[in-house]
Amino acid sequence: MAKKKLRILVVNGPNLGHLGVRQPEIYGTQGMDAVPGMVCDLLGKNAAEVSLEFFQSNSEGGIIDRLTKAWEDKVDALVVNAGAYTHTSLALADCLAWIKLPCVEVHLSNLAARTDDPLRQRSFVGRHSIGVIAGFGILGYGLAVQALWKRLRG
Repeated sequence: MAKKKLRILVVNGPNLGHLGVRQPEIYGTQGMDAVPGMVCDLLGKNAAEVSLEFFQSNSEGGIIDRLTKAWEDKVDALVVNAGAYTHTSLALADCLAWIKLPCVEVHLSNLAARTDDPLRQRSFVGRHSIGVIAGFGILGYGLAVQALWKRLRG
């Protein structure tokens, strides 16, 4: 009998619906459409065991509603790039704390290097994540899925 696919929800917060065109000097030129192929490359023969779902919202409430639905739907794991809500949203942190789904926090830029704005070095999401990947651009999403697969299946 074939293994049940690992369902991973990739959640993007505000302004991340325009990856590839928004400030490419910071965030790169690839959009989210590049992620499935990247995951296939990183997971190789194991890529068939993963089902990716994508969600993006500029609304804090929309993100929390989708995370709650992921819990209800028994999604296996999360990749979360909460954008600016990373640094400000106790409500998002509270949601991640109670749904307790394995989560990897992703950031396209290196938060520790964002010395222009110390607020951007703090994360409310990270404390509810099994790991954080930052500074590798869109590759971070693929690395997060690979890490979740390894943690849950490897």
